Amino acid sequence: MPAPVSPPRRRSASPEELAQIHWLQRLAPEDRHWVSAEIQVLQLRAQEHLCQFGSLPTHWYGTLKGLLKLGNDRRDGLAITYAGLPTSGWFGEGTVIKLEPYRYTVSAIRASTVGCLPVGAFHRLLEGSLEFNQYLMAQINERLGQFMAARVTDRLRNPEIRVARSLLALFNPVLYPAVDPFFQITQQELSYLIGIPRQRINAALQQLVAKGAVELGYGGVRVIDAQRLGEIAAQRDSVPRGPQSESASMAR
Repeated sequence: MPAPVSPPRRRSASPEELAQIHWLQRLAPEDRHWVSAEIQVLQLRAQEHLCQFGSLPTHWYGTLKGLLKLGNDRRDGLAITYAGLPTSGWFGEGTVIKLEPYRYTVSAIRASTVGCLPVGAFHRLLEGSLEFNQYLMAQINERLGQFMAARVTDRLRNPEIRVARSLLALFNPVLYPAVDPFFQITQQELSYLIGIPRQRINAALQQLVAKGAVELGYGGVRVIDAQRLGEIAAQRDSVPRGPQSESASMAR
């Protein structure tokens, strides 16, 4: 089980970390100046919680380095992963806007560096920055589509289609504009993210390689044909029938 977040370990963001925050660069110079002073950085250990189901938001968060997972809480029923949150992904703006308790849990799949903007600074930007509001509108619209797709993906039985859809989601250029074309992720991490055993992840990746959609490298995956990967992801769900299921079908 992921460990809860320890007492705050935040520090001020470095100039290099600030430079990689894409929405910050879109702000008017006067807003960028004061917001930069507000942004802090938190280091998370692997499997550590960042946001707990039912807790109130104190910051708006973004992945500066690493990989996080946003999903539901097992106490609510079957665990569902809504999104993987790679480098450059900022999330939770809906909860911060409404100042309501989190209805999901966010935890680190691997050791990660997280950017933190205090709720007060977020609302000050929301009230006074046209550029920030334009960014948030696009972000929320894209995230809604991602969550709807994730809900469908979690119901799929075919591992190849599930892996294809999950990889496409990680390479979303609107939500994650700074993701490297070669995505550093292990098969075990994909297993945590997608919710299927590592052995099935391996088999699905080998199928995607054979079909020319991706290639595997040391510790990661590269999408070499996004159109082909999209075609696979768009297929209808199906699983190969075994002898027992075929016999049962004939008996009916």
